[in-house]
Amino acid sequence: MTFSSPLLSRPGAVEAGGADAGVAAHYGDPVREQRALVEGRAAADLSFRGVVTVTGPDRLTWLTTLSSQQVAGLAPGESAELLLLSVQGRIEYDARIVDDGTTAWLLVEAAEAGGLAAWLDSMRFMLRVEVANVSDAWGVLGAVRQLDELAGLGGVGPMWRDPWPHIAPGGFSYAAVPEDRHPGLERPWFEHLVPADRLGDAAAALDGAGVALAGSMAADALRIAAWRPRVGFETDEKAIPHELDLLRTAVHLAKGCYKGQETIARVHNLGHPPRRLVMLQLDGSAHTLPAVGSPVFPATGDGAGKQVGRVTSAALHYEMGPIALAIVKRSTPPDLPLTVSGEAEGELYAAAQETIVAPEAGQVVHRPTGLLRGPR
Repeated sequence: MTFSSPLLSRPGAVEAGGADAGVAAHYGDPVREQRALVEGRAAADLSFRGVVTVTGPDRLTWLTTLSSQQVAGLAPGESAELLLLSVQGRIEYDARIVDDGTTAWLLVEAAEAGGLAAWLDSMRFMLRVEVANVSDAWGVLGAVRQLDELAGLGGVGPMWRDPWPHIAPGGFSYAAVPEDRHPGLERPWFEHLVPADRLGDAAAALDGAGVALAGSMAADALRIAAWRPRVGFETDEKAIPHELDLLRTAVHLAKGCYKGQETIARVHNLGHPPRRLVMLQLDGSAHTLPAVGSPVFPATGDGAGKQVGRVTSAALHYEMGPIALAIVKRSTPPDLPLTVSGEAEGELYAAAQETIVAPEAGQVVHRPTGLLRGPR
């Protein structure tokens, strides 16, 4: 059964599609909602999120052994991000985690929740843990600040604070800019768990304090501007964390063994990720946005040439205009002008690159070469 937020009944609500189905894409003016969200005067309904809970005394040590992150010492109310990887090191699940002292709450994309809960349940063995998919019972409200206005609403769950873009303990930055210049600093982000049947009461409490509702379009535009990857958009079946700068927040490079660790270590120490995430500043003269998956080519004026990547997310930002995230081949020169091919015949978008993951990222160990060469 598809979730439908009670906040869709609010005046002006236009329902989102795709991964955000079940909540409002906007309430009449996405750009105005963005500005209000940035200023802390709005909260976004993100109740398309899937929610999986893990209870039991072994929950945090168990999640540490399974995932890329060290969460065994997570204090009540503390937030983190973890990845569950394939044997080849490819991203299977990306979970936001906050523990309340008795329960670990995992916030994921809606499409991940069922599979994640089933996989975790299959990995319990003899450990003292219980897993539940509680997505239908919980909604999520996102904002750039903690929503203290919800304090008087009974039954509210914990709040997850996005660690992005700060480098977590054991993490490593692949970004082309230092942490103190990362655009993600302009977007602190908090996600509040609210019982699904209390979302209307939560919105009323926010209304009374002068806090409006914003749609998922506004939240996603701020995410793109912050270079924040999203599962199902920036990821595909080949995605590894290095390509998206996720070693920054979701991987502990010094923790014990876990599935996919060999690939994480090998690419980080000895190689380079084959692709890299970039920001695109798009020509706004078309008054439209390229679709997710739109091919990216070197700029030749006619859209011809060999494809070097694809658009993964696109939005109209309230200050920067049309922007997008894209995955491109590592060999693509950072100063190369690009063209995005739209859905209509002949529809082209000129695009200027802004480097997120540097082409030279990786190969931290700098292994010497030529050691096996024989004498000349």
